[in-house]
Amino acid sequence: MDVRSLAFRTDLALLRWGGSQIEDHGSYLVVRTPGNPTFHWGNFTLLARPPAPADMDELLAASDARFPDSRHRTFGVDGVHDQSADLAPLVRAGLALNRGAVMTAQAVHEPPRPDRTAQYRPLVTDDDWAQRVALAVACNDEISPPEYLVFAHRKAAYERGLVEAGHGAWWGAFVDGRLASAMGLFRASPGLARFQSVQTHPDLRGRGLAGTLVHRVSQYGFAELDAGTLVMVADPDYSAIRVYRSVGFTDSEHQSQVEQFDRYA
Repeated sequence: MDVRSLAFRTDLALLRWGGSQIEDHGSYLVVRTPGNPTFHWGNFTLLARPPAPADMDELLAASDARFPDSRHRTFGVDGVHDQSADLAPLVRAGLALNRGAVMTAQAVHEPPRPDRTAQYRPLVTDDDWAQRVALAVACNDEISPPEYLVFAHRKAAYERGLVEAGHGAWWGAFVDGRLASAMGLFRASPGLARFQSVQTHPDLRGRGLAGTLVHRVSQYGFAELDAGTLVMVADPDYSAIRVYRSVGFTDSEHQSQVEQFDRYA
């Protein structure tokens, strides 16, 4: 399957680096991450095109058969345009639409209000990565804390593995020794690097930390990862997208996904 979406191409590249299994069935891809089975976007089906309404039951049954132990259903749809209307049948079947704004930058500049107080550096120590898990838990409001903590530890191990394999780095903004904001940037292919999981602690938002960190990490990507283009996927309806635009990222494509957190609910 020839994937057109810049977002999904970079997603798949990083999943491969992290050890995920990707099966090509021609009109769809099946992605599995055995080390983290509750990772929604590490265990999903990527469709070449939106499904026809008549195919809904077969599509859902096939997904359940592929992931028999999973409580979630996740589908990506390849393409570069907003496909919300075409995915309405899946929404009516109980899945939630997840639209992404695919943003790119070939150069960046400081945000309007850069922060000069935090320490900006890559995560290195065991304590850094433990704080990475704690930050992810503090930013999560969708899954119960005990269940999410298991996922967060697995996800951090995957991220640290990418770093230690030389594919990129996970950076943080530290305020008084506390990890306040964090994000990853990894080489997806020659000249192309992808941001991952931009998060800022709820108690420390609005201080310019994320914008300053995006700027610093972007400079790292251009200089150390030999990237000519940086890729960021953001929620078009969330205020953080203004932060990315403020340092030079522009909207390039749309990413279309649908998901159901608990298929038994």
